[in-house]
Amino acid sequence: MSAAEVRAIIAAPGNDRLIWNTPLSEEHAARLIAACDPAPGARIADLGSGWGELLMRLVEAAPGATGDGVETDSDAVARGRKLAGERGLADRVRFHPTPAAEWTGGGYDLAVSIGSSHAWPGATARESTRNALTALAAAVRPGGRVLFGEGIWLREPTPAALEGVGAEPGDFGSLLELIRLAESVGLRALQVTCADEREWDLFESEGPIGRGQRWALANPDHPLHAEVTAEVDARRTGYYGGYRSSFTLAYLVLST
Repeated sequence: MSAAEVRAIIAAPGNDRLIWNTPLSEEHAARLIAACDPAPGARIADLGSGWGELLMRLVEAAPGATGDGVETDSDAVARGRKLAGERGLADRVRFHPTPAAEWTGGGYDLAVSIGSSHAWPGATARESTRNALTALAAAVRPGGRVLFGEGIWLREPTPAALEGVGAEPGDFGSLLELIRLAESVGLRALQVTCADEREWDLFESEGPIGRGQRWALANPDHPLHAEVTAEVDARRTGYYGGYRSSFTLAYLVLST
């Protein structure tokens, strides 16, 4: 039970310091939205949307556009619905508590999935990535676009980097390998960018590591203080002593 409680304490949906649950700056997000170029009235789906911040920004960028956020985390869905209501988007952005791999909607102008390829079953992580790309390609109309975010190695991973990410050798490839994998299912890259070190450092500092540390400082006598601190220390070791500078998130804007 305590492990679940620790995860709940540091979980992303309850962290109001995180704008989105991915290493992404405002400037970088704006470039992704511009490259996706949603047209007025566009239909957009985000599979594994979390609380849907990027989905809402995409919908806001195009008059009359609508979005479907597909997400199984009930806390993320609740946060997304609250945000949509506060921003006057409740009638344009809908959240669906459905597994991404089971979503049957189609004919979208844009399909999005950031860091959620694990939602598609596969014998290996690489196979899950291919299955995710295949599903996204099938979800959009001819001429539609896909925004896909996936982990890549910038250099050959060390054992410490693999442990920090929680990955096995071969789970993730290089940037070029990811581009080629997208091409193999009929998707061509229009724009390719990667999260940089500053985006990662801020994400880790504001995300579970920072949230856990802030909680521990504010709750020194809590029964879970030692466990939360141990989790923070493990994550710090995994990032700063493991995958920092060798692993990142690639963002591919793709055309069909």
